[in-house]
Amino acid sequence: MTNAKYKRKLDDLLLLCNRHLPRVDEGLIRRAYDFGFNAHRHDLRASGEPFFDHPYETARIMAKEIAIDDVSVAGALLHDVAEDTNYRIDDIRAEFGPVIADIVDGATKITDIFRSHEITQAENYRKMLLSMVNDIRVILIKFADRLHNMRTLEYLPQDKQRRLSRETLDIYAPFAHRFGLANIKWEFEDLAFKYLERAAYDTIARDLKSRRREREGYIKRFAEPIARRLKADNIKFEITGRPKHLYSVYNKMLARKKPLEEIYDLFAVRIILDTEDPNDCFATYGRVADIYTPNPDRFKNYISLPKKNGYQSIHTTVVGPEGKMVEVQIRTRSMHEVAEKGVAAHWRYKEGGVTVDEDLTNWVNWVREIFEGVAEGGDPAAQLMESFRLNLYQEEIYLFTPKGELKILPKGSTPIDFAYAIHSGIGDHTLAAKVSGKLVPLDQMLQSGDQVEILTSKTQTPNPDWEKFVVTHRAKSRIRKWVREEQRQAIDDGKALWEKRIKKAKLSINEDELTKFLHEKKIENVGMFYLGLRQGKLDADEIIKMIREEKKHKTSVVTPEGKVEGLFNRFVTIARGIPGGIVMSGATDNVLHNYAKCCNPIPGDEIVGFVTTGEGLRIHRKQCRNLRLMMKMESNRIVDVDWPVNNEAMFVSGLSVSGNDRHGMLNDITQAIASYLNTNIRSVNIDSHDSIFEGTFLLYVTDTDHLARVVTRIKKIKGVTKVERFEE
Repeated sequence: MTNAKYKRKLDDLLLLCNRHLPRVDEGLIRRAYDFGFNAHRHDLRASGEPFFDHPYETARIMAKEIAIDDVSVAGALLHDVAEDTNYRIDDIRAEFGPVIADIVDGATKITDIFRSHEITQAENYRKMLLSMVNDIRVILIKFADRLHNMRTLEYLPQDKQRRLSRETLDIYAPFAHRFGLANIKWEFEDLAFKYLERAAYDTIARDLKSRRREREGYIKRFAEPIARRLKADNIKFEITGRPKHLYSVYNKMLARKKPLEEIYDLFAVRIILDTEDPNDCFATYGRVADIYTPNPDRFKNYISLPKKNGYQSIHTTVVGPEGKMVEVQIRTRSMHEVAEKGVAAHWRYKEGGVTVDEDLTNWVNWVREIFEGVAEGGDPAAQLMESFRLNLYQEEIYLFTPKGELKILPKGSTPIDFAYAIHSGIGDHTLAAKVSGKLVPLDQMLQSGDQVEILTSKTQTPNPDWEKFVVTHRAKSRIRKWVREEQRQAIDDGKALWEKRIKKAKLSINEDELTKFLHEKKIENVGMFYLGLRQGKLDADEIIKMIREEKKHKTSVVTPEGKVEGLFNRFVTIARGIPGGIVMSGATDNVLHNYAKCCNPIPGDEIVGFVTTGEGLRIHRKQCRNLRLMMKMESNRIVDVDWPVNNEAMFVSGLSVSGNDRHGMLNDITQAIASYLNTNIRSVNIDSHDSIFEGTFLLYVTDTDHLARVVTRIKKIKGVTKVERFEE
């Protein structure tokens, strides 16, 4: 690069900084420019251009399109130095101080975080990200870095073009949306669309270009009467056609299954008012509605109810000249600044340095929540990516507490998501929910505008099934945490049970020996062994017997029929059992079985077994309707079974309860159930109409006597008219 070109590019960058930033330390920008240029002096990009062109263009994006401060511009100029040259973070720290060094360090480490297939140490990444998100400039530099890479993607091989485009569309674009960077989000989407669906991209781009003059002429005709009216009322404003983004048009064509010419909101205008009073936006809407007929179904008030990223505007669609539909946005100048610049609009300078307002603080906390919510155990990379997906992708709905407090949640949220949004303690103890005063199922999808009341019980705990229908990251991570802690406690209880049994049996075996024994049986996790004992899936006395037999026979035992039976096969057969055990006529061991969900048998019921294919016995109550049908068709599959003499397991049973609806009825029923020997409720589903309620309760009981005593307690409640066990 010649000296003249070198100086001209630096002057251009300084001009952008002075034009768009609140204040500029030109000496800092010059030093960062010189340092970065010299560090990359001998490096080239895939295009053959000098590598320094990339950090330079990244810095221009930071100065003009994100426009936070001069420190972020300097960080952009230096963001690849530690990764691609012989200089290290310590060198940058010595030259530019700790703030810029930490920003560059964060930008260096975050480079591959969004590539789920490359995350081999996701937990370490998570901890690293948590330590750096206090400075939002790290992520913003990554936006600028990725944007310039996408603008120059044509120089890369096709497979890399598609990989980077998919990554940009899946992660960077929605992330930019959450940070309120609308223009960057749109460009991310259009550039990714270009390389992922090139034929569709070219078709839409060509058609829009061919109609550009027609569209611009129509927008001018549409805007003229509005402009005359606003001028007559002495209102200062700017009215422009709003550009339509190719990826947005493509998605609308797919969603509506219509060709381009039938996508009516290709005509769009934006009215920006030079005022600080939001009421002027509503007044302007009234003036527009006087001129053109509005579509009441397409009015959105994001001023009174801003989006989570701070976006505010009025959206409406009106019938313009020639009967064409036109989308209109109305906002103040400050609202427009937030809509365009997002995070940067909340970056403020005060005496002594930079400070941030409440909205930016909320953004930082939101980013931290993504990374903090990744649970221990499982696949941390998959969980980290799920955290991004759950937090970035959904549209928002607006919900209210009984006191009128607003909660903004993703579309598809349920009462459980709402409960956890209020407080984790509320979510953990959720028993039921009311929407607009009416009880609803806990998996019901909420609608924008719903007023939601959460009913809780101290004895209620999270149901693992909740995770199947909740959509918010907060709810999913909390439910997983509870399940994990419950499992950990169950493992401890199982270990105590095992130690008690081997002590009673006078069997000497330490944990290493037990681990070896289990490993030989292809059971590598001692914790799962203890969990199986606690849940009743494994019989401690039977395992002790097996260990003793192995010491005698080493490899195998002989069945009464003279066949050799491997101890591993016997172990797996026992391990497949479920709590409670079943005794089958003629059998000496527990057998593979499960309990039919249609009738939920519990100890004390008369039961029979139905031989299934591949799943062992399915245990039914003798009076089960489904069983009676199966006996007519395949009576040869019915076998006699009975409950074991000693059984400490808990079983699921269902009760149907109905009566006169009144305030506090649900609480009285749940207290009657939960207060009896700490009976646990698995789920509740209640509906009410015409002052009558009908509900079903799934609860854990030990046997029919236990269930009968619970039924008696419920029947004593005022207003309850019917309580009976139900079959599904």
